[in-house]
Amino acid sequence: MSQTSFIIDAPVFDAATGEARFGYRLAGHAFVETLRFPAAELDTARADTAAFAVVLDLTAAVLGVSYFKLLAPFEIDATALALSQAQRAFVLDVYENGLGEFYARNDLKRFGRLAITAGTPRENSVPLTLPDRALVLIGGGKDSLVSVQLLESAGAKMSLFAVNPKGPILTSAERAGLPFLTVERTLDPEMIALGQKPGYYNGHVPSTAINSMIAALAGLLYGYGNIVLSNERSASEGNIEFDGRQANHQYSKSIDFERAIRDVLSAATLDALEYFSLLRPYSEARIAALFARSNRYDDVFSSCNRNFRLAGHDGPLWCGECPKCHFVFLIFAPHMDKDRLTKIFGQNVLDNPDNIAPYRELTGLSGHKPWECVGEILEAAACLWRIADHPDWRDSAVVEALKPDLEAFYGAARLHSAYEEFMADSTDHLIPDDVKSAVAPHEN
Repeated sequence: MSQTSFIIDAPVFDAATGEARFGYRLAGHAFVETLRFPAAELDTARADTAAFAVVLDLTAAVLGVSYFKLLAPFEIDATALALSQAQRAFVLDVYENGLGEFYARNDLKRFGRLAITAGTPRENSVPLTLPDRALVLIGGGKDSLVSVQLLESAGAKMSLFAVNPKGPILTSAERAGLPFLTVERTLDPEMIALGQKPGYYNGHVPSTAINSMIAALAGLLYGYGNIVLSNERSASEGNIEFDGRQANHQYSKSIDFERAIRDVLSAATLDALEYFSLLRPYSEARIAALFARSNRYDDVFSSCNRNFRLAGHDGPLWCGECPKCHFVFLIFAPHMDKDRLTKIFGQNVLDNPDNIAPYRELTGLSGHKPWECVGEILEAAACLWRIADHPDWRDSAVVEALKPDLEAFYGAARLHSAYEEFMADSTDHLIPDDVKSAVAPHEN
């Protein structure tokens, strides 16, 4: 497969129509991607600032990963973009670590080997003022809905945000009853077609990084000073060692990426734009406990990526077969009774013998952590151990099969202490002090 430069063209934004266009070139192919922001409400004055131009250039670079991965060359030509050294380092981080799973699964060694050239950075000395309100990225799953409820309890001003929303994103947003800002993203169809042909690569891209940059543009255009994510602390755990470092399916949800994008957005906007994950102090198990305190979203939320991809959630909200379904069912089990949980999923996922082998992987008894947005291996093991003697779950096929193996592999004492640690809050987060104190959850 021949190697060539991946070229990123200068992006164009039309404030009159709300359309942003991004161009890319690779091995004789030219691609155009578009974003459509609601034109009627955007602030055209902010669209004409140096800060917006910088964030637009950064967005062009980050969105480019979808086209770059077709051939995954070693050279990134971003001379049409005005990027500082720090911004170039951020882009390289997205293309190296953000595509870590893609490289590992295609056996491509790129860590530390990519090079980027960029144009002269812009001068930006004009401060921005953005309202103290939050733009909350919502994905239709439990995490963002916990963030929404914590912010609601604190009386925070906020709107929900999504790119190309469908299925549980729409139903959850409707149930929340909050203002909902959406952006339409259109990928170049040629890129999608080439990804299915011999001689081209395909695979996972850092969607959280992509959606975060689009949200940053929206924050500037519509006046939101806080971009709020709902990434938990276990997202920082990698999946496998590859090419000298950890390849992490959730890298753009990790604390390392959060620091990187927080810093680059803050510098680009002269500290006007805050970016942080509200759930960073919490494990997946802790978030499940917070979600379980209310049944408000039981019938509209879903974290099942398989059904989302295949059917747009025209079918059941949960497939019950993918690693995400397995993990989410498990972490809810200590906090929900069987009737409620099986009603949400439409089945008892833990009582299906076909799920024993997948749960062995989830709990670290075999294989490696699945390439999915699931929590830590030890966290899954601790949650299963937690319910091993519960009358609702102890006779389930998975629990009966794995309980003795978990005790032999980890030891009862370690599993017990691990669960307690996962339910404790971490201090390693980037939440502003005033926000953290306002949204601290109060236990019933």
